[in-house]
Amino acid sequence: MSRTEELNKLLRQLQSGTPEIEASALISEDGLMIASALPQHVDEMRVAGMSSTLISLGSRAALELSRGGLEQVLVRGPQGYVVLSAAASGTMLLVLATREAKLGLVFLDMAKTVKEIAKVL
Repeated sequence: MSRTEELNKLLRQLQSGTPEIEASALISEDGLMIASALPQHVDEMRVAGMSSTLISLGSRAALELSRGGLEQVLVRGPQGYVVLSAAASGTMLLVLATREAKLGLVFLDMAKTVKEIAKVL
């Protein structure tokens, strides 16, 4: 199994283990899609680009406000959450979760998946 297939498998496992997680992706800090489990109607390049922008702004804000390096970006909207979390070096794990999601459980499952991603990369 290739590394991309292994990463896609990990993302699908994350979603199947947490019903409130609707989609997920592994994105490089410079905006390249590494692996994804996104719905077919979602434009992967657009998601990767927006995620890269959020990562860049979050990193700058964290440093400028003396919060250290970026660990996580959280966006809340009427239909749910977008969570970006630092993964293996130079990558971020993106998760789209429902409004009803228990964020503590989402964070916990993301942390477990990040450990598995690090083993693959």
